[in-house]
Amino acid sequence: MNNEYGRRKGLHVIKFLLLGALFIAVIGFVTMQLWNCLIPDLFHGPQISFWQALGLLLLGKLLFGWNHHQRSWGDKWNRGREWKARFKEKMATMTPEEREKMREQLSNRCRSGFGRWQKEEWDDFKKEEKETH
Repeated sequence: MNNEYGRRKGLHVIKFLLLGALFIAVIGFVTMQLWNCLIPDLFHGPQISFWQALGLLLLGKLLFGWNHHQRSWGDKWNRGREWKARFKEKMATMTPEEREKMREQLSNRCRSGFGRWQKEEWDDFKKEEKETH
C-alpha cells in the first residue's frame, strides 16, 4: 500500500520502530555508563545494568512527568498583567452606573470576616444575638 507520495507505508513504520528502539537503547546505554562512572566513585553506590538504567529512566519519567511544556514563572506573571489590562479596558468602556454597580458587587464579595455575609444578614444575626442575651 502506498501513501500520497508514492512510498510504501510499511517501510516508514518499520523505520520509525527501528529508530525508536535505537534511541531508547542509546539513552539506556548512556545512562548506564554515566551512572557506573559517577555513582560508585562519588557515593559508593552499586553499578547498574542496562535494564536497570532503563528502569531508572522510566521511574524518573513517572515521578517527574512526561512533558516539558510547562510554562515558566515569567509566563505566569505575564498572564496576570494581561488579565489586568483586559479588566481596565472593560472598565473604560462601562458607563458610570455600570462601574458603580460593579464596585458594589466587588465590595460585597470582598468583605472582611468569615464567609460572604450580606449587610442585611449580618444585621439580622446581630439582632438575634442581642435578643438571646
